[in-house]
Amino acid sequence: MAKSKTVYVCADCGSEHAKWQGQCHDCGEWNTLSRLSIDNPATQKRRAGFVGTLVPPKTLGEVSVEDAPRVRTGFAELDRVLGGGLVPGSVILVSGNPGAGKSTLLVQVLCALADSQSSLYITGEESLAQIGMRARRLKLPLDRLKVMSETNVEVICSVWDELKPSVIVVDSIQVMHTENVESAPGGVAQVRESAAVLIQQAKRTDTILFLVGHVTKEGNLAGPRVLEHMIDTFIMLEGDADGRYRTLRSSKNRFGAINELGVFAMTENGLVEISNPSAIFLSRGSEPVPGSIVMVVWEGTRPLLVEAQALVDESALGNPRRVVVGFEQNRLAMLLAVLHRHGGLQVGDQDVFVNAVGGIRVVETSSDLALLLAIVSSFRNKPLSTDMVCFGEVGLSGEIRPVPNGQERLREAAKHGFKKAIVPKANLPKKPIPNMAVIGVGKLVDALGALED
Repeated sequence: MAKSKTVYVCADCGSEHAKWQGQCHDCGEWNTLSRLSIDNPATQKRRAGFVGTLVPPKTLGEVSVEDAPRVRTGFAELDRVLGGGLVPGSVILVSGNPGAGKSTLLVQVLCALADSQSSLYITGEESLAQIGMRARRLKLPLDRLKVMSETNVEVICSVWDELKPSVIVVDSIQVMHTENVESAPGGVAQVRESAAVLIQQAKRTDTILFLVGHVTKEGNLAGPRVLEHMIDTFIMLEGDADGRYRTLRSSKNRFGAINELGVFAMTENGLVEISNPSAIFLSRGSEPVPGSIVMVVWEGTRPLLVEAQALVDESALGNPRRVVVGFEQNRLAMLLAVLHRHGGLQVGDQDVFVNAVGGIRVVETSSDLALLLAIVSSFRNKPLSTDMVCFGEVGLSGEIRPVPNGQERLREAAKHGFKKAIVPKANLPKKPIPNMAVIGVGKLVDALGALED
């Protein structure tokens, strides 16, 4: 009988090594290798329930291309992030900081689905009494959803085969363990093997599987990086534990667009979806203040209006600070250099602080122009018009580059009552936008000049 094979797996990139070594040869990280025992192929087939029949390959013409039926969750914002709903047989990994509301959201979703779908909630971190107390506090229906407290993967699969649920939640993958791996729960080997067994079970039974994952202090998914490659959809629930709003963003989705954004509010009745997120991020003061401007960013499949704030102040340090919240740190340094070279404004001796209001994280380059105009406004101590929006990418030579979906961005701004817009020349609308004056600029100096008009 063939023995199991021992390999050493990198927790960051998932690459395998024949022996332990201090540094991973593939990603270059140090002290990331962990021991993992791999069964021989015959043992793997027996454990997975394979009977050894060979399925011949098909041509592309023989493959069915019918769209997979979507299961609505009852939360439009979650359905948006998932690409239109849940797909049978799909595996969704939900991650986020402690206290963000992962368990709360999934309990709400499963209670809503339990009326039409057989649902099972498996917890390995909380007792059943804690789950029951949360459901009662949120005033959720209690007579449909089945719950179970278990961390053994083999026991879970046995109950899975018996109950045959359509939707199942495993909270969390870091506390699960399988008898086929001789290591403590939470290790690289246990997380990888436990996830592999659960994912294989979901694919075999065409079950929708939610896996809850922890995050590290840096905000990355804890455990082996290969876990992100094994699942179909990876969504992150972000937000401060003491804040009210939560954002749900997809960074991987085999069934829809990535970087789609859903917005929720944490209330005493659980997470409530926000149908008009722009209204949240536009809660500005009644008096105009320097360093504030509204930008129109594109999140997934819709425009979003977000206030960008900047504060420029004389530095008392030899090395002025650059503090960024919600934007990319390196991009701010590049934009300040462009502002100096092509805008004639030197802020090298100033502290610069920038912030995206509402805790949102801006990942696209259409915020470049808004960020520079907010910095100029704060530096000159001159407020900008409160009914003005702007967007556009700024190049290294000072040119204002066009961004996708310019027409939709302008319509969204007009819908919220904005009267003026500064946009790239290539994004000027072919037809006038009702009640909105649109100014097209081709260079950074043109945009700065438009502020004087």
